[in-house]
Amino acid sequence: MIVEIRDQVPRIKRQEPGYPNHERCIGISTTASLKKMVAPGAIVIFSPLIVGILLGYKALCGLLSGIIVSGIQIAFSASNTGGAWDNAKKYVEAGLLIRPPEMRTKGQAEVVKKHDPEHAAAVCGDTVGDPLKDTSGPAINILIKLSAIVSLVFGTFLTKYGGQIGGGVNWAT
Repeated sequence: MIVEIRDQVPRIKRQEPGYPNHERCIGISTTASLKKMVAPGAIVIFSPLIVGILLGYKALCGLLSGIIVSGIQIAFSASNTGGAWDNAKKYVEAGLLIRPPEMRTKGQAEVVKKHDPEHAAAVCGDTVGDPLKDTSGPAINILIKLSAIVSLVFGTFLTKYGGQIGGGVNWAT
């Protein structure tokens, strides 16, 4: 992406026709993101199958319980954190943030305004927070559901043929 942008900037400055080429940058970004999602998707799909086949359905129940408990906590945390950063920026932009006297310098206003360092920090936080609340949090919920659905689809098979390593060990005791 960086190489492509470096190639396009001189052409944009010369106002060559067809530049900026947004489609090329979108294509690079989309291809890279799809390639990077193969491994996480494989982990979500294959980990319930591997655990079910090797250790049995009771171990799979434990894996799914752990995925649900930890995944929900991470998803809620990501969504709430992103929302908090978004609200912090709105709070600053509404002029509600007041600098304490010890933080003011000569000629500086009491209320934080746009283009102040505090506003720049809030915008930076919102830039991180938006993807957290809009994509990461909801995506983790989808991963939780996908691992559960894979387990359900192969449930009969795992119940009948699972537990190859355990050799009939009662995992409940």
